[in-house]
Amino acid sequence: MAPLAEAEIRALADLLDELDYYQLLEIDPSAQGSQIKQAYYAASRRYHPDANRLLEGEISDHVHAISKRITEAYQVLRDPRRRRAYDAMRNEGGGARIQLVDAAARADKQARDQHEGTTPNGRRFFSLARLDVERGDKDAAIRNVKMAMTFEPKNTHFKAMLVELRGA
Repeated sequence: MAPLAEAEIRALADLLDELDYYQLLEIDPSAQGSQIKQAYYAASRRYHPDANRLLEGEISDHVHAISKRITEAYQVLRDPRRRRAYDAMRNEGGGARIQLVDAAARADKQARDQHEGTTPNGRRFFSLARLDVERGDKDAAIRNVKMAMTFEPKNTHFKAMLVELRGA
């Protein structure tokens, strides 16, 4: 592999904070896991500090920063939960980066919202339905799940519980 040109390294280092993870790995946001992995390995080989060990000073520091960001991008995009959280953040106009802890927290919140509801009334009625199930009052549980669904008609967890209650 040919050594990297210093101008290329400087240019990428200057753009590093503006590039999202997909741009950094030079992949489409719809890329599959295998494509992400291939892109990561290609970028990692190209920008790894060991592959550029002859570079010195500021250029070496830039290569280290680029390599770290490439690894960060791969850590987020290879995990489906983190990737969904990252994509949601990008769609909301968030930054180009997401810390791994933030990605995990966002993914957990999305899962919790899906299971417990995203609206106050949806959560309230779904919680009442769960209490009804615990008490053995199936009819009240069905009514409360239906009420929860009036606030969140697309919530698949609510729908699944309603189907389960009607079938039981």
